[in-house]
Amino acid sequence: MKNILVLAALLLAFGATPTLAQRKNKKEKASAATAPVSKANRLLPLFGGISTAQAEQVVGPNFLADIDRNFPSRAEASKFFSTKGFEYLTENQPDTAMYRFNLAWLLDQKNADAYRGLGVVTSRNPTPDESIKLLTQALAVNPADGNTLSDLGASYLIRFEQTKKKKDLTTGMEYLQKAIAADPNNAVAWQQMARGYYFQEDYTKAWEAVHKGQGLNMVGFDFGFIGELLAKQPDPTGKFK
Repeated sequence: MKNILVLAALLLAFGATPTLAQRKNKKEKASAATAPVSKANRLLPLFGGISTAQAEQVVGPNFLADIDRNFPSRAEASKFFSTKGFEYLTENQPDTAMYRFNLAWLLDQKNADAYRGLGVVTSRNPTPDESIKLLTQALAVNPADGNTLSDLGASYLIRFEQTKKKKDLTTGMEYLQKAIAADPNNAVAWQQMARGYYFQEDYTKAWEAVHKGQGLNMVGFDFGFIGELLAKQPDPTGKFK
């Protein structure tokens, strides 16, 4: 009986009724078609959910003509803009980065970095929900990308801090483990793993992850977290006191 109930719940959750799913898709498409379009859409993730045709209206035909003249393909142009987006992020210009990532998406919806970049920009929001959604889209395009896996894991840990739901913590740790499996030298993933172990109250493993990440790269190292971890357990190596 329990298995039947679980299966029924899964069928409902994932839209086992085609008619309802079709109605939902039609409603979403209708909503996108009637969504307001203006220059303000440039600073909303994925142009605020409007269609690609509407987004092309926002950027204008002259811009698209310039792209076609100056790049061998729109996919190449997309890579250029996503790269520029990350550069603007490092310069702390999130609005400019947002527009560049939007352009990257418009020019090539298969560019995973466009979604990932937008996910990083929206990670500044009060809640990580939108960031998680965009990073999940990035992962759907490139499932093996260690950076996206790491970002997504970190986002779920942030949500766990807000919701205290164990599912968020478990999901976050799973993504971080996949990130490290994809790239054992991902210092950010190791640092986030340390936070995850801290939340799980496994302080010995937290210290191991701290030292692994610190040994790889000190950039972005969170000394505030070290203080919190020290309050729970002294550093077994004695490096941090």
